[in-house]
Amino acid sequence: MTLSTSHRQPLADEITAKLRAMIHSGEWPLQQRIPSEPELMAKLGVSRGTLREAVKALAHSGMLEVRRGDGTYVRATSEMSGAARRMYQDHTEEHILEVRVGLDTQAARLAARHATDDDVSALRALLAERDAAWHAADYAAWARADWGFHERVAQASRNPLLHELYVSFGDVFHDDLLKQHVRAGFEGLPHEGHDTLVDAIEARDGDAAVASVNRNLNSCSEWLGA
Repeated sequence: MTLSTSHRQPLADEITAKLRAMIHSGEWPLQQRIPSEPELMAKLGVSRGTLREAVKALAHSGMLEVRRGDGTYVRATSEMSGAARRMYQDHTEEHILEVRVGLDTQAARLAARHATDDDVSALRALLAERDAAWHAADYAAWARADWGFHERVAQASRNPLLHELYVSFGDVFHDDLLKQHVRAGFEGLPHEGHDTLVDAIEARDGDAAVASVNRNLNSCSEWLGA
């Protein structure tokens, strides 16, 4: 017997929630293609129509992107991040940087208060990865490591809302880095806002952490105005 729309909707909602949880947990990383329809239908035990309804809902929220002939990709880890990412398309780089100033400085101050030894070790490892990639001229890996560093500082703030807001900058931040590295005189391994920031976080010095971030973002602002 064919299920009516009234019966199918709760199932679609359930599958949407399951897909959302897979994305949010990191099972499907950002920018990566999710499994094919046949794989997901078998894994979730649902029909193609129900699965497509769930995917459509998450695509509408900005979490997924359906690319014809290529597959479906993860675009954000939550509806809030997806909505924010769409909003950024309507604003200038200067406006985005001004918002980042608020998020970065607060993340730095909170990280100086709450970061664990594991956080500090992870931050230093990301900087080492960033340095190696820059010297190897692997600029895609350099940009990923640089973004990963800043995202880990936000995570170390232990404020999940701030972290989620910060993650929504991922695409914008990554794309901007890849644009900047080709500009003459660009320094891809700035000490401010990176090494000095980790030192301040490890020393539990919130003021020094904020000052390091401000110096780095002021430099970014100068590049945008150049």
